[in-house]
Amino acid sequence: MIRAICPGSFDPITNGHLDIIERASKMFDEVIVVVMTNYHKKGNNAFTVEERIALIEKATENLANIKVDSYDGLLADYAEKHSVNVVVKGLRALSDFDSEFQQALANRKLNQNFETVFIATRAEHMYLSSSLVRQIAEYGGNFADFVPAPVLEDIKEHYRKD
Repeated sequence: MIRAICPGSFDPITNGHLDIIERASKMFDEVIVVVMTNYHKKGNNAFTVEERIALIEKATENLANIKVDSYDGLLADYAEKHSVNVVVKGLRALSDFDSEFQQALANRKLNQNFETVFIATRAEHMYLSSSLVRQIAEYGGNFADFVPAPVLEDIKEHYRKD
């Protein structure tokens, strides 16, 4: 059985994230979507870890081989603790590749059994990011085309409370 990790901050999950997760689910026996703490954004997230996990679970409930978890530490350590040797990273643009490639090399140095698989996003999601969704939602704009349908109302409700 080949298991893979699909890490990210998912703050919140977008259609671009879901596309990568769905495609990874066809390539691997099990995919663990891991909500990671982004040390650049520590303490500055729109959604709690628990809220992000709930949104991902709701968006992926039709995918039997998806599990959702969270971790606050090094991805290579998570992989070793859970006996996972593959990480799946989505790429939107060449600029993503530079930082993701650096991370892949560092992860490989930390855990020699850890391989990175890059999946290029579909063209219709190249511009899409969680920060774009947050910005549109904060100003009351229509972001329905940017997030998975099962979580649209949850995200709208989150921004109504603010």
